[in-house]
Amino acid sequence: MRFAAIADIHGNHLALEAVLADIRAQGIDEIVNLGDFFSGPLEAGKTADLLMTLGLTSVRGNHDRYLIEQDPAAMHASDAAAYGQLSSSHLNWIRSLPFDTVYRGEIYLCHATPKDDNLYWLESVSPEGFVFLKPIEAIAALAEGIDLPLILCGHSHIPRAVQLSDGRLIVNPGSVGCPAYDDELPYYHKVEAGHPLASYAILEKAAVGWTWQFRTVAYDYMAMSALAAERGRADWAGALATGWVR
Repeated sequence: MRFAAIADIHGNHLALEAVLADIRAQGIDEIVNLGDFFSGPLEAGKTADLLMTLGLTSVRGNHDRYLIEQDPAAMHASDAAAYGQLSSSHLNWIRSLPFDTVYRGEIYLCHATPKDDNLYWLESVSPEGFVFLKPIEAIAALAEGIDLPLILCGHSHIPRAVQLSDGRLIVNPGSVGCPAYDDELPYYHKVEAGHPLASYAILEKAAVGWTWQFRTVAYDYMAMSALAAERGRADWAGALATGWVR
């Protein structure tokens, strides 16, 4: 079995198109999508139109949940910008998606963690704002009860793989469309890829178990940066152009 995992597109349809083309070039026709499809000042509507035609196995992210649960007037600016581009059919598609699911009987999919769609699974944040790999005991505790060999999550935008002591593998494919951001919770911190390219992962089942490959894909990120700037989001413009928060 060989398939691709994508996550955290955040309305960046150009990055998504480039990743899909790269996946096809690898001879892969199965893709799973780990959520946070639209939030941001970019092209949520175009991204939704594309995703809905693909029929991917998908789970809902925290920002997807905000789009169907929150009052638009109370939404964060990035969610509100996406909401304004989405049709009722787009929103109904989000409503149809599960919080988590099992793919092909042996791969667990969620956006962040099995019980909380707004918690980093593999990373912790210190009070000083440093983002670092969690102790393996804390990572394993969040995987309790998931007796499957491969576990996929997104949310932190950081490509990372952790093998638990019992052999289970947890993989985050990184972010397709948002290479850097900052957040106030649980403490103010920045997540920065350090480059502007799109990220995803290829998973393959071998005789010895699951293996993974992280891939980065070039696309016209300056066009997306310019769009963010045009829409008054200098923070997104800088992050898309550089992969850093400044």
